[in-house]
Amino acid sequence: MAKAGTAPTTSRRVKLLGKHPIGIPFVAPYVAFLIVVFAYPLGLALYMSFHDYFFAAPGAIVERPFIGVDNYTQVLGDPVFRTALFNVAKFVIINVPLTVALALVLATALNRAIPWRTFFRASYYVPYVTASVAVVGIWLWLFAGNGLVNTILGPLAPDPPWLVNEAWALPVIALLVTWKQLGFYVLLYLAAMQNVPNELYEAAKVDGAGAIRSFFAVTVPGVRAATTLVVILATIVGANFFTEPYLLTGGGGPNNSSISPVLMMYREGIEQGNAGYAAAIGVILAIGVLAISLLNRYVLERD
Repeated sequence: MAKAGTAPTTSRRVKLLGKHPIGIPFVAPYVAFLIVVFAYPLGLALYMSFHDYFFAAPGAIVERPFIGVDNYTQVLGDPVFRTALFNVAKFVIINVPLTVALALVLATALNRAIPWRTFFRASYYVPYVTASVAVVGIWLWLFAGNGLVNTILGPLAPDPPWLVNEAWALPVIALLVTWKQLGFYVLLYLAAMQNVPNELYEAAKVDGAGAIRSFFAVTVPGVRAATTLVVILATIVGANFFTEPYLLTGGGGPNNSSISPVLMMYREGIEQGNAGYAAAIGVILAIGVLAISLLNRYVLERD
């Protein structure tokens, strides 16, 4: 009878804690990290977006009334926000295909037995770990009116110069982000290529396939999962670009041609104190990025 009585308790404990409850202390710090860094800020942002929320001095008693979807209505009706979304779309169209193509080609080259292979692998990764402010300083020197790029191009250089030109400011920023992030994606592809069996390349060679055909018939399908990850990560980076326009174009100029939703959040929430409005922008951006990421995954991973 005692054994029969303890069986349900043991079964419930296994369902609640799992078969190996000793693992709970090991995952608890990461769960706490997710709650503190992601779940709580997202919940707070959602709360702020439905209120007339503003920052006040510590200890001050303030009223932040519930205003429903007014913040969302104002954001969606703001022409600057629509411009920011259009800028994100242009940024992603430039950045994502260029990132995938360059990272895959470079990873394929670096996966071969070439001289100085380790040096080149490290060289492509250096910009990724370099501080953004230092990188931006280099690009300011390169694309200034009297910078190196204009000196090389001479009369072919655009007028006005790149970073104060409405047509060229955003593409230059997209190129900067592509160059800076490229090393990380090259490493992702290199890791994925280690799992592509050499027998497939040998079979393709026996069938008469050259290097280019082997690349498209073996390498590209073999790293499909990595391509999905690269596209999703590059899309997330593109939707959240902030540092580059803030430092390169003076905060989204000229004439908001390089403004981003995150830069709008900074303006509204930090500079102007409209925290509820900024939170609504963040929630809309998070939903949009999640939807696009799921769509990318569906398109790239479907059979």
